[in-house]
Amino acid sequence: MTISQEDRKAGWLAQARRMAAHIRNKTSDLAPTTMRNDVSVYTDPVRHAAERQKLFRETPVVACLSSQLPKPGSYRLFDETGVPIVVVRSSDGEVRAFLNICMHRGARLVREREGTAKLFTCWFHGWSFDNKGKLAAVPEKDRFEGGLAQSEHLISVPAAERYGLVFVQATPGSTMDIDKHLGSFAPVLEALELDQCEHVKSGELPVKSNWKYALDTYGEGYHFAALHKATLAPYFRNDITVYDKFDRHHRVGFASRQMEEWAFKPEEEWPLSGPSGIHYLYPNTIIFVGSVRPGYSYTTLFRHFPGEEVGETVTHKSIYAPRGVNSDEYRKEVEAGFDATAHVVITEDYVTAAEGWRNMTMMPKGATVVYGRQEIALQNQHRDIAEGAGMPLPKTAMQEAAE
Repeated sequence: MTISQEDRKAGWLAQARRMAAHIRNKTSDLAPTTMRNDVSVYTDPVRHAAERQKLFRETPVVACLSSQLPKPGSYRLFDETGVPIVVVRSSDGEVRAFLNICMHRGARLVREREGTAKLFTCWFHGWSFDNKGKLAAVPEKDRFEGGLAQSEHLISVPAAERYGLVFVQATPGSTMDIDKHLGSFAPVLEALELDQCEHVKSGELPVKSNWKYALDTYGEGYHFAALHKATLAPYFRNDITVYDKFDRHHRVGFASRQMEEWAFKPEEEWPLSGPSGIHYLYPNTIIFVGSVRPGYSYTTLFRHFPGEEVGETVTHKSIYAPRGVNSDEYRKEVEAGFDATAHVVITEDYVTAAEGWRNMTMMPKGATVVYGRQEIALQNQHRDIAEGAGMPLPKTAMQEAAE
C-alpha cells in the first residue's frame, strides 16, 4: 500500500470540510443515543484479568516506532504486558521478538533498556545468543554432553512492522495476522508517515485507576471546558467532534479556535499543513498528532498498560519530531511539547481519573455511568474492548444502547 501526497492532502481536506461544516452549522458527529455502562466494567478483577490476557498478550500491541530500532542489532526491552520481551532488529533487517529469558537457567538475558548488540550474553553464566535468537556460545560447552539440543534458540513471540510501528504479541507459539488486526485503519496509519518520525523524549505517567478509565479521557473533548479551563479550553471547543470508526480503531478530531477563524473563508485560504487529532489503535494506543499549544504539531504516542491490580495503570508516553530533528532549538521545542502535554495529563486528566475510579469502587452493585451522544468514541471503544476480552458488557449497557 502506498499513499501519494495528493491522496494525503485530499484526506486532510475532507476532514477539514467536515469540521468547517460543523462549525458553520453548530453541529457535531454524535452517537444515535446515550449509553449506560456498569461500573463493574472498571472495577471487576475478573474482567481485568481477562483483558490483560486477551487484549495485552493475545492481541498485537505497539512496542515502539520503527525509528527506535534504527539499524541491525538495535534492540529494546518490552516488559509492559507483564511478559519479559526483547525486541530486536536482526542482522538481516527483520524485526524479531523473544522472551527475555536465558535458555540455561531462566535468568533475565538482556538488562539494558535499549542499545545495539550482535550478541546477548547472560550475566549469570555467560551464555550468548545472536540477534536472531540462536545460541552462539556456551562456556564449558563440552560438559553439557549433548544436552543443548533443546536450548539452541531463544523463545520467540510474534512481531511485525507496519507503517512505522513495531507490533508484538506477547504469547509464545501464537500466530499474529497484523494486516487483519489493522484492517481498514491501515491507510490512516500510513498517511501519518510514522516511519519518518524521530524519537525525542519518553516518560511514564502512572495513575491509580483502571486502564480503561485513563484511556477514556483521550476519546472525548466534552471535558475541555470544565476540566481544562486554562490549558485546552482557550484553544479547543468542547462541543464539536469529527469521528470515524475503522473496525476496532478510530480517529477523533476536535474543533480548534483557529478553525473558527478560517471555517467561513474560501477553501484555498485554509491552512492545511498535515494530519491532526486523536488516532486510537486498539486496544491501548493513542497516536496524537498536534499539540496542546497553538501553532505547534508533534507526534505523540500514549500506550496504556494495566498493572496486576485492577486500579493500576502506567501510560508510556513518547514524543517524536514528525520529519526528524533538524536543530538543537527544534529538539528543545519538541521536548517542551512533551512537558506541556504531560503536565495537562498528570495534573488534570489523571487526578480526575484516580478520584473517579476510586469513587466507582465505593458505588453499590449495579451502579452505572453514562456516555452521552457526544462521547461516541467511548461507546464504541467499550463495546470493542468487551468483545475482544470475551466478556460482553453487562446487560444495563447493552439495553441502553439498543433503546
